[in-house]
Amino acid sequence: HQKKIYEDVVYNDFSLSEIAEENGISRQGVHDLIRRCNKILQEYENKLHLIERFVKIREEVGSIQKLAENPQISKEELIGKVNEISHRIIEEL
Repeated sequence: HQKKIYEDVVYNDFSLSEIAEENGISRQGVHDLIRRCNKILQEYENKLHLIERFVKIREEVGSIQKLAENPQISKEELIGKVNEISHRIIEEL
């Protein structure tokens, strides 16, 4: 129930009124539910650091892409650096 309501707000951009009407609850009830969900998600993030890890991995992938686009790097050097970066990514997972 909470998941569907939260998805309607976040993914489907429904208004509180639309969600309240669809689910037979008050706008205040929807607002409180959204606030609770945000708090729960923030607590998970504080414990797991998923956003921080995602950003680090995305930066590492960007580094690999830059290396691949560099025409002046030798094949051996490219393989070595990609290997090094991929190990850092694996450690992050």
